[in-house]
Amino acid sequence: GSAWNPALTAGGSSGGAASGLGTHMLPVADGSDMMGSLRNPGAFNNVIGFRPSVNVMSGTESVPRALSTSGPMGRNTADTIALLDTIASICLDGDFNALDLSTSKFAWMGNLDGYLAMEDGVLDLCEASLNQVAATGASVEATTPLFNFNDLWLCWTTLRHGGRASMRRYWDDPETRGLLKDDLAWEIQQSMSITAGDKSNANRIRQAWDRELDRLFNQYDFLVWPTAQLFPYDKNTPWPTQISGRSMDTYHRWMEVVMYASLGGLPTVNVPVGFDAQSRPMGMQVMGRYGEDKKVLEFALAYENITDFLDARPNLVAAS
Repeated sequence: GSAWNPALTAGGSSGGAASGLGTHMLPVADGSDMMGSLRNPGAFNNVIGFRPSVNVMSGTESVPRALSTSGPMGRNTADTIALLDTIASICLDGDFNALDLSTSKFAWMGNLDGYLAMEDGVLDLCEASLNQVAATGASVEATTPLFNFNDLWLCWTTLRHGGRASMRRYWDDPETRGLLKDDLAWEIQQSMSITAGDKSNANRIRQAWDRELDRLFNQYDFLVWPTAQLFPYDKNTPWPTQISGRSMDTYHRWMEVVMYASLGGLPTVNVPVGFDAQSRPMGMQVMGRYGEDKKVLEFALAYENITDFLDARPNLVAAS
């Protein structure tokens, strides 16, 4: 469970790693991130999770960019940087110094003008933290990408389901089919109906999203979203079927907010934004232009200097 309440989920898929960091049982940890698996657990455990640009870990460029990459997590940004320096294929040259926030421009995406369902309190915590950023002299502006987000979700699910085609052999084999988790079995089945035309359309939408990201980064240094659309929930719940009264039509729809960085291959850091009235942690994800990993991490260093969320410690039960 979460470092802050073992009855609640630690997030995933690197939830155990993040919980270990949050309880100080681990100094650093690593994981992979396709759909927020470094960022979501970071938010649910009040620690740092960093998804690098996709070439940093692999050392190679691919077209289109891979949707998934490995990356580091830490109890603070300095530790996260130290682990990244150890495991990355591409060295981020030079010393890391806290960014001068007063010269930076942030685009706050919020819930995309109501498109994304959000649990009450998530946006409030993020906006309060952005107010602290703005108090340094930074520009923080609410905006929304000029894009059809339903198209983007179609793009995402097509590419994600298509990636499950490599697992079809486990579905086809009667001896392994019953071992598949229901959600994975469903995705494998979805992959069977994807056509070449579907893939072509998804790639066209993704290219258009890349162009929109370029437009945004010509105006802003960083794009900011909440890291999760709801707070940590009962760990025995398979997945949230509703958020604030809105039904989730797939097992991963509640994580839609993390796909925007994944589709662009962007360097993205989860930083904590505090706790709700039930002491449940939340974070926000701050994204930089592709290849500007150092700048994103230097933002996180500066953010630590103006906030104290990482100083908080969960109440742990003494071993008997």
